[in-house]
Amino acid sequence: MSGDEEPAGLFDNEDTEAGEEGPGGDLKGAEVMPGEESLLKKYEISVSEAEKRTGKNAVNMQETYTAYLIETRLLDAHNEGHSSLDCLWRRYSEFELLRNYLSVTYPFIVVPPLPEKRAEFVWHKLSADNMDPDFVERRRIGLENFLLRVASHPVLCNDKIFNTFLKQENGWKEMLNEAGLQTDSRLKALNATFRVKNPDKRFTELKHYSDELQSTISHLLRVRARVADRLYGVYKVHGNYGRVFSEWSAIEKEMGDGLQSAGHHMDVYAASIDDILEEEEHYADQLKEYLFYSEALRAVCRKHELMQYDLEMSALDLASKKQQCEELSTGTVKTFSIKGMTSKLFGQETPEQREAKIKLLEEQIEEGQEQLKVQNVESRDFVQNAWLEIERFKDQKNRDLKEALINYAVMQISMCKKGIQVWTNAKECFSKM
Repeated sequence: MSGDEEPAGLFDNEDTEAGEEGPGGDLKGAEVMPGEESLLKKYEISVSEAEKRTGKNAVNMQETYTAYLIETRLLDAHNEGHSSLDCLWRRYSEFELLRNYLSVTYPFIVVPPLPEKRAEFVWHKLSADNMDPDFVERRRIGLENFLLRVASHPVLCNDKIFNTFLKQENGWKEMLNEAGLQTDSRLKALNATFRVKNPDKRFTELKHYSDELQSTISHLLRVRARVADRLYGVYKVHGNYGRVFSEWSAIEKEMGDGLQSAGHHMDVYAASIDDILEEEEHYADQLKEYLFYSEALRAVCRKHELMQYDLEMSALDLASKKQQCEELSTGTVKTFSIKGMTSKLFGQETPEQREAKIKLLEEQIEEGQEQLKVQNVESRDFVQNAWLEIERFKDQKNRDLKEALINYAVMQISMCKKGIQVWTNAKECFSKM
């Protein structure tokens, strides 16, 4: 993509084919783009189990946590000549370390997000406890999806530390420490946001889009939670029909069997809501993934702002040194400066002093010009790579959200059909009385 193109396609909902989905609304990993390199062509990766454990943390305090079993199976173990399966346990905090490393090492990439650490946008009957078995299971699915997303990425899949994370239980944290990664401070990022003079319009629009995406999905999830609350109540109230029909059947001879059967159908209908809403949570988790992706988009924008800010500061510094050099060479001061006032108060510098300063400034100017060239190249490369990533993300987003929304609609239709069937069965029971 050229530097002047507008990323209009990012905001379009293009018609793409929906991918396959696993049982219960579970995304079966990121789809590998045609022609892209992927670890999934060589390995089958899964997070197969979650286990509650107790141990001591960094400050020697007892704590309870969940560990997740990662299985990496070589697809063609016979030809490779070694074990086909690597199994190891990882904590959620280790997944966080891995993602932070990837975000810092590959700032131009929209790094896949992790599933939520604690439940958000929950309806009132759903536990917000991060040790709740249902929540842990959904997080297991989310962590597996994260690994599959990274493994299917043409750049991230080749990262040495990521591969070590999958296959070696010990040693990968030491590799992180050796990498000596440094993150940009939030204060510096905020400073760049407000002080950059020539922001790239495309990144500004992308940041606005990510804010709007987060706001829209947050609102959608809140609406869904309210609907789930009300739907749960409606279904459970149908259990009262079952109780009343059963009680009524006890006092009726001719109508008793029909009322008893209708009551049974109402009880089944009332109980079905638990499985329905549990299935809905999987679709909600798919939306939450893109809620968290919005922060990954903003991270790319912040990095570009920092690079642009540093570029502008280097250009200003170079211009200032060139002006100082010119003033020393000509002996004229074009702008007010402390040095100019000092010269007037205490006398002019000797020719030798002036020559030494000019020589030093010329060296600094030469270094500054080289630095500016390097920064310009780095900035151009960042923009080019980032927009390739944005295009990749856009295609993935359109495909995934289209699939999730269609499947959610199909589930709602199925739920309504089951409701119709329950009342149809009840009608037949009443007809036989």
